[in-house]
Amino acid sequence: MSYPPSSSSSSSSSKPMISLQDSHGPPQRIGMQTLDRSAFDVQIRILSAVVEASKVGKLRPHPAIRDLVLDLPKVKLIVDSTEEGERGLKLLRLQAQEESDLPSEALEVLKAEAKGFRHEIISMGYENWSPSEILAAVLPTTKSDDIPSSFTSTGHIGHMNLREEWLPYRRVIGQVILDKNPGLRTVVNKLDTIHAQYRYFDMEVIAGDQDYITSVNESNCIFTFDFSRVYWNSRLHGEHDRLISLFAPQSIVADVMAGVGPFVVPAAKRGAYVLGNDLNPEGVKWMRENRLKNHVEETLRVFEMDGHNFISFAVFEAWENPFKPSTTMSKNELRKRQKEARKERERLQADPSSAVPPPQVISSPIDSPIAVADTPSTTPVSRTISHFIMNLPDSALSFLGAYSGCYTPLLSLESFTSIYGQKGEGVEMPIIHCYCFTREIEREKAEPDILQRASEYLSYDLTPNVEGYNLHHVRSVAPNKDMYCLEFRLPREIAFRPLTASH
Repeated sequence: MSYPPSSSSSSSSSKPMISLQDSHGPPQRIGMQTLDRSAFDVQIRILSAVVEASKVGKLRPHPAIRDLVLDLPKVKLIVDSTEEGERGLKLLRLQAQEESDLPSEALEVLKAEAKGFRHEIISMGYENWSPSEILAAVLPTTKSDDIPSSFTSTGHIGHMNLREEWLPYRRVIGQVILDKNPGLRTVVNKLDTIHAQYRYFDMEVIAGDQDYITSVNESNCIFTFDFSRVYWNSRLHGEHDRLISLFAPQSIVADVMAGVGPFVVPAAKRGAYVLGNDLNPEGVKWMRENRLKNHVEETLRVFEMDGHNFISFAVFEAWENPFKPSTTMSKNELRKRQKEARKERERLQADPSSAVPPPQVISSPIDSPIAVADTPSTTPVSRTISHFIMNLPDSALSFLGAYSGCYTPLLSLESFTSIYGQKGEGVEMPIIHCYCFTREIEREKAEPDILQRASEYLSYDLTPNVEGYNLHHVRSVAPNKDMYCLEFRLPREIAFRPLTASH
């Protein structure tokens, strides 16, 4: 039985007709600098087999048919027939335009199982193609791996690093990325200029709203900040979590270049006592905001100082102004206490004679991160720093000299020497986590390069044999540039060096 061509309403004479062979990519529009979405509208004539609904499951995977089923992006392979009197019939769309295009075996199967053939006109357009396909049709290149379709998402902002040759097309690139990613409202391109003092990147909005204030969920915390005025890299999420996992509850952590708080806020929320510092007033502003948002006012102190000065200040601050035992509980701890209380109530209902009062927790919504126990913790709080973080990889190594003699002022305090002696021999030195870049890509060359530079700034021969040593590869930043985290316990000889007049 033969069926006439479909009278599909999707047909439009304004759209150019292309062959099926040309349908696996959008029309080429090389050089377009203002996005015209309608320029990608096309129509394709295809052949469909009219099949009873009950036979579709048998025909589609048939060895003679399965490789002939239509394969176009965002186009349904099987649709209901819309012709009058054809209720229960389906159209199995094929990668063919005429019956003569079908192999003899496939044609034989379809003639035996189908109820005929029908021609359809398929409309395709901008929405059918991926960002890389659209950009490949617009940009003057033939190398698919050169297409600038990748970006880093920071809240509602998509951040791109466009090469110079793509800048004339940046508006089209940005709009395509914005169109194809519903979670974005703004697309920016990082410019070559870097703020000399605060080290954040200048950027330009290339599509969407000029709204740089964004919020990000990371490490079970909410961070809000002005992306154009501070440094933030969502690709460092794993590194943030790696380091935070090393901090024991109630230990003291000092972050010399804390930014908006990606290390210090989660560390404080997980039970550490934290001193967060940054020289950028904008970073400090948002670190304070994120301290409030995440309810870590008790366990995070924020400072705005030069990093060199902060290092010795932090040592003195932790000792002379110790943290108070925190009554803040995490969500997990709160849930645990509430579960224990429920079990205790059930036990008392079953056996009222065993009247042991359940643990008391002030009522708090389950989504609140704070609850206060009936009795404050009496665990002594540490007064010495366990970890220093230095996350300014471009120049953090140059700050290592500031550790020289940073503990020496404590030797003048009776409160310190009465515990640790006149030379501070009993105090445990902190672990330093210093981020840095190297141009040496091979590990066996990168390690001596980093150690040599660190040793020069420390005025100390730093080797892999130093206590607590670890050199952790963080990520590749560029083809000839890698980021590492150098970790070691601060040598006592450095921490207690005699202070010179310059100190």
